[in-house]
Amino acid sequence: MTTVFGVDIGGSGIKGAPVDLEAGALAQERLKVLTPHPSGPEAVAAAVQEVVRSFDHRGPVGLTFPGVVVDGRTRTAANVDKGWIGRDAAALFSDTLGLPATVLNDADAAGVAEMTHGAGRDRGGVVLVLTFGTGIGSALFSDGVLVPNTELGHLELRGKDAERRASSAAKERHDLSWADWAGRVDEYLDLVEMLFSPQLLIIGGGVSRKHDKFLPLLKDRTAEVVPALLRNDAGIVGAAMAAAQH
Repeated sequence: MTTVFGVDIGGSGIKGAPVDLEAGALAQERLKVLTPHPSGPEAVAAAVQEVVRSFDHRGPVGLTFPGVVVDGRTRTAANVDKGWIGRDAAALFSDTLGLPATVLNDADAAGVAEMTHGAGRDRGGVVLVLTFGTGIGSALFSDGVLVPNTELGHLELRGKDAERRASSAAKERHDLSWADWAGRVDEYLDLVEMLFSPQLLIIGGGVSRKHDKFLPLLKDRTAEVVPALLRNDAGIVGAAMAAAQH
């Protein structure tokens, strides 16, 4: 069994575990710590170190980041401290952990895991993986090839970022019923379907474990809409996969 460590950094929590790459699953139960506030680079790196050290891991580490990542540098920071913008995150994590580190966008990591081991496996055409959590992450694939850093949660919907209206955090913030929230999700899916004409929409993120509460409430559409199979472990698995390929 080949194991590589994966860490999923989110706006509210940082979770990590060793990943069995052949199975595309966690090799041990994950550890989660709260994302520090303020969530500056050094504070987050220290929290990541706490997670990795608790497993006594030696070897490459893959990390997801909630923003645009190009060549290991974090270019945007919608749901974390603005001090991340322009940082060489890969170097920061590598120095802090004393281990090789690979950093990629969180939704891209989840998407790669779902396309390899989950609901998108063996699916061609245009597939869009959407993660609903603190924001809305997106991973766009054409015949299995990722178009990185799409950030479709920031599409404009009713004059504001779509994720302000339709993320699972928005559901909690506005105390929406499942039916009311499903209506907002439908409106968002109409928008991405119009722009990208996906054959398959995979709904992931923390809320995917409750998919039976809202997916049946969504209207019929041209795209097939399915829940993510790896649920909220997809980011950790995808991060480890990226580290193994680096």
